[in-house]
Amino acid sequence: MLLYPPKGSLDAWGALGNKGWDYDSLSPYLRKFATFHVPPQSAKDVVGLKYHDDSVVGNGPVQVSYGEGFGKPNSVWMETFAKLGLEMKTDPRTGKALGAFQQGANIDPTTHTRSYAANAHYTPEIASRLNLSVLTETIVKKIIFDTSGAEPVATGVLVRTKEGIDQILSGDEIILSAGALMSPQILELSGVGDRSLLERLSIPVIVENPNVGENLQDHPISTQGFEVNPGTPSSDMLRDPNILNALIQLFQDGGKGPLGQSIISVAYSSLADGEGVYSEDARKALFASHDQHAQTQDGKILRELLEGPNEPAVEYFLFPGQVHTVLDNPASMADYLLPTSPENYLTVMTMLNHPFSRGSVHITSADVDKLPAWDPNFNSNPLDLEISARHIQFVELLLRTSPFKDLFKPNGARIPQVKGDTLENAREVVRQSQVSDFHPACSLAMKPRSQGGVVDDRLRVYGTKGLRVVDASVFPIQTAGNIQTMVYVVAEKAADLIKEDRKSKA
Repeated sequence: MLLYPPKGSLDAWGALGNKGWDYDSLSPYLRKFATFHVPPQSAKDVVGLKYHDDSVVGNGPVQVSYGEGFGKPNSVWMETFAKLGLEMKTDPRTGKALGAFQQGANIDPTTHTRSYAANAHYTPEIASRLNLSVLTETIVKKIIFDTSGAEPVATGVLVRTKEGIDQILSGDEIILSAGALMSPQILELSGVGDRSLLERLSIPVIVENPNVGENLQDHPISTQGFEVNPGTPSSDMLRDPNILNALIQLFQDGGKGPLGQSIISVAYSSLADGEGVYSEDARKALFASHDQHAQTQDGKILRELLEGPNEPAVEYFLFPGQVHTVLDNPASMADYLLPTSPENYLTVMTMLNHPFSRGSVHITSADVDKLPAWDPNFNSNPLDLEISARHIQFVELLLRTSPFKDLFKPNGARIPQVKGDTLENAREVVRQSQVSDFHPACSLAMKPRSQGGVVDDRLRVYGTKGLRVVDASVFPIQTAGNIQTMVYVVAEKAADLIKEDRKSKA
């Protein structure tokens, strides 16, 4: 799924002291990384797409397309949101998005397979370059610093090869791109982080910065599954091996059928509850009642965004089958998604776009093979639970509004069983079903160091030379929507910054 952040999300980055990282500055990169293919007429017929600007195509290597497998659930999703005052009227890729819409997917329409950084950028021509080596099954143990000068200089990395041999790799600049959970681990193992933590683990302190691994933000997502009427399409029908095998055969025959497509529809909503979309007075009243929970610099920016009329507080997903996030100890994602309940379902997912809670990720050992401890700290700020619960109530409104309600069995089964009609019941739905949407970010935030930052607005690690971070960990604040788009934007912007700095250095 490829979603684009609204203008306000990115202007918040600039407001936190990051020159060149506001919406207008980043807009060119939103177009640069991908090529959009015009939606087929069959998709337009089912899900509308009147708002889609076919001239916004881009020319990047990642291929973005729309499938042809949309059906009645997708079309009535659009109709019902429009009926509730949330009709998409602008192309959501252009910085303003409220309402239900069909997003593109990074699927190559010619092969019907995923298009992503590896197969889009690592072409045979790139692979043949003499100045590039790709080491697989290799573990980075730490970054090597020259500490003989006034400021530590990153000169290389200590790695363990797949043969189990330690080896030092050197270069003019080290670019750390291990993600929001592992990049902090590598910095801390290298001696960059909170002094008390590093000394407790007997790691020599190279740069003291207690902000490393803090400020972690993720998108929490709550799920509600509803039993559908006979005849309503649901992916739960794939429990029938005959149907599943037939679809697998279709896909193997040139990528045909639904297995080579994404048929999840989404919607962005400003603050709302079981009565509908909030007025300006209602938005302000909610925050006035939680004034003490939005007093940080980040909190004030988020409050201003969400009190306004244009920022989506949540993203809704229409998933084509049952989801069991109520499970306490899943062994894998498969446990969430297997159709273990006998009924057929559709699931509405409610993702909090702008969490006020802040988590952390830190090492617990100097051993690189021991994974860091990740605590997303969901709902530690009470505002998050209150906003999520109100939007669970909105799902109940959606469920009793035609034509969406006509997809479901009256008084049918639910996952979880509790009905989110009252505010307290809605809070309970959140408590029972909320999990991570696997969008961890912000753990090495791009902010002024005095305000919690780890990297500057050129992505250089404070207190060092020759070291940058380029991944979702540098997000200063979580953006609305799935973060894949913004990871590409950060990478494209970083490439230009690196080239500029090398040119000026030369």
